[in-house]
Amino acid sequence: MNVADLQNFLPAHLAKTLACCVWQEILVGCSGAQVFRLTSTDQTTFYLKTVSRGLSNSLLPEKSKLEWLNNKLPVPKVLEFAENESTEFLLLSEIKGKEASDESFKENKRETIRELSSGLQMIHSVPTDECPFSARLDEKVEAARKRLKSGLIDKSDFDEIRQGRTAENLFQELLETAPDKEDLVFTHGDFCLPNIIFENKKLSGFIDWGNAGAADKYQDIALIARSIESNFGAEWTKIFFEFYEIEPDWEKIKFYQLLDEFF
Repeated sequence: MNVADLQNFLPAHLAKTLACCVWQEILVGCSGAQVFRLTSTDQTTFYLKTVSRGLSNSLLPEKSKLEWLNNKLPVPKVLEFAENESTEFLLLSEIKGKEASDESFKENKRETIRELSSGLQMIHSVPTDECPFSARLDEKVEAARKRLKSGLIDKSDFDEIRQGRTAENLFQELLETAPDKEDLVFTHGDFCLPNIIFENKKLSGFIDWGNAGAADKYQDIALIARSIESNFGAEWTKIFFEFYEIEPDWEKIKFYQLLDEFF
């Protein structure tokens, strides 16, 4: 839906809130939601996410997780949630800064990697004993199975090493290589550079929390390793592991990168 159509389609109270804002669609990301950056007349910035109702990527889980994370981590504040007969809308505050994937952060890669490691340690230190959100492996594999059966897997978006393979073949590999044990922590679920925000060369916050929950820490480690390799080069993943203070389990890294192909 284009901006003009969406503006005419907003629920009345949300349309009033966003009146006179300047809209810019954000095209980076693979969440399935449309995302818009909105700037008000007083230069306050908001972000509006929209998805069609009935899809598997409802915005309600992210709303609930952001509300739970308020005052625990630097995350956007939920300003408003609305829906009409066909669409969900989630209005969020801005985390000021630039995505960690911005070219400017390649100027001092070592400090960027240090900040990324500290950020992941911060997330993984959130206690899970009262966490109401689960992203455990059996649940993720079952969700992957349902997405496969529903024809929701985009094989054109597979990582380069898996191009040309079928989703069915990858799912069979997923079942055969699943780890026996989980080292549960609170996880972001999609911890990659576009979801990590820096301001003045320091980490300022995290966005896109729809997949968060208690899960194996390698859910996050695997995705940030891939993201660092893609943006900075494979040699910098080793530096990340040193800062995070972990001896990498490459079998788990490979597995959780494979699992991500289904989401």
